[in-house]
Amino acid sequence: MSEHDLPFAITLAPASSRADLTGTWRTERASYVTRQAPCGNACPAGEAVRDWLYDAEEGDAGYERAWRRIMDANPFPAVMGRVCYHPCETSCNRGQLDESVGINSVERFLGDRALELGWRPPPAGPPTGRKVLVVGAGPAGLAAAYHLVRLGHEVVLKEAESRPGGMMRWGIPRYRLPRTVLEAEVQRILDLGVRLELDTRVDDLVSTMSEEHFDAALVCVGAQIGRRAYIPAGSAAHVLDAVSVLHGVAAGEQPLLGRRVAVYGGGNTAIDAARTAKRLGAEDALVVYRRTRERMPANEIEVQEAEEEGVRFRWLSTIGEVEESSIVVEQMELDEAGFPQPTGRTEVLAADSVVLALGQDSDLSLLAGLDDVDLGRGVVHTTSAMMTGQPGVFAAGDVTPGDRSVTVAIGHGRVAAGRIDDWLAGLAPAPEPPRELAAFDMLNTWYYEDAPRAHRPRLEAVRRQSTFDEVVEGLDADNALYEARRCMSCGTCFSCDNCVAVCPDDAVHNIGMPGTYEIDLDYCKGCGICVAECPCGAIEMLPEDI
Repeated sequence: MSEHDLPFAITLAPASSRADLTGTWRTERASYVTRQAPCGNACPAGEAVRDWLYDAEEGDAGYERAWRRIMDANPFPAVMGRVCYHPCETSCNRGQLDESVGINSVERFLGDRALELGWRPPPAGPPTGRKVLVVGAGPAGLAAAYHLVRLGHEVVLKEAESRPGGMMRWGIPRYRLPRTVLEAEVQRILDLGVRLELDTRVDDLVSTMSEEHFDAALVCVGAQIGRRAYIPAGSAAHVLDAVSVLHGVAAGEQPLLGRRVAVYGGGNTAIDAARTAKRLGAEDALVVYRRTRERMPANEIEVQEAEEEGVRFRWLSTIGEVEESSIVVEQMELDEAGFPQPTGRTEVLAADSVVLALGQDSDLSLLAGLDDVDLGRGVVHTTSAMMTGQPGVFAAGDVTPGDRSVTVAIGHGRVAAGRIDDWLAGLAPAPEPPRELAAFDMLNTWYYEDAPRAHRPRLEAVRRQSTFDEVVEGLDADNALYEARRCMSCGTCFSCDNCVAVCPDDAVHNIGMPGTYEIDLDYCKGCGICVAECPCGAIEMLPEDI
């Protein structure tokens, strides 16, 4: 019998056709992908949260590497580990499984360890010959100065106050942020070569830039002027604003508030003022807010701690009149749209002083006379490149529209530094490519062990009422390592080898480097089992013709 008489299926010699392989009918193929983790996507400071948690999972061998990765975006890990309201944790996928990863706790641990061991960031970059003025040594200005000097620019930081830090120093009480921590992280920035000029108010930005030969300027003067409200008050009434009270306490003063203090407002500043009043000896600290607790802008953790310390709250109420030792409070009702409306029902409450915490404004007089700078609604409006209408003049932080927090300001400073660097180099800002989020439904959470969250201990409430000692304590090394390892590495391969184990055709191979795999497309059938079984959602199916 000749070979032409053999059945067709056995006339083909080995390797003479792809017909003896398993992937010829594949319509899709697996491909490894890095998706954006929700935690990093939610971080206003721009930290690669998932990446530094991955480093921290190595313990002592990875802690410094994790800290340096944080420092690429944020020069204040020890500060932010205390005062950030951690939107990263709100977005954490693990929160839908049990409890979110204690990202903020781990960041504080890394920040404190860096201070303890004296870790230093890399030195400033090679000089560019360009000189940048930063006005305001708050979180935005300090962060911008840090990034600008690392890019090689000469940076002069002018601050009207006697000490740097902005609202981190003058607005956040010591029980939330010890000053030794703030000062150490500020000094680390100055040690890179940033020149700080204190007690130096800039009244005319253009003249200052011209006289001192600056190539660009960044305005970060913050919002440190407490808003006033017209409330009828007797001549002996004692009415103060919360910003001044907190500033005075931070400066070592002892404001005269009396035994009964009413705080009018619902933000974090109002809570800080009430908690400070208790520590200064007030027997009764009452927060009066015109909406409900659910609509209060203050962070819920701060409200809970205030209640533990004996601060009282009066919801759906406004202060209509202030006398020497009392206030008239009117009850409010929410309308169908959720806005408070007066009812005419009033009550007289005892109060020796009233502290107004109704928001803050910026002093923008240094920009007066610049017709091309839009100062509508009391803020500086900028382009997407964070530049004002005046070429070379940029703005960031609380002086610009948007959310106001230390974390947001630090993120603004980082982005502004990059935009200034682009402008000085004559480059257009490169848009960041969009990245797909690693959603919870992309994960196989049953692969992860049950691991209840490790919560930070707190100072007992009875001690908190009479001392400015730090309320929230840090994690120890064991708990910090445990908490870092609770991260599910959403959207990024962490070399679990699960794809190798589940492939029915042995087509997936670990080729050595962590997170590096190769798929043998000669044998991959495109079944998608590796995609379906990847714990962290780091594999996707692509059409065969891509």
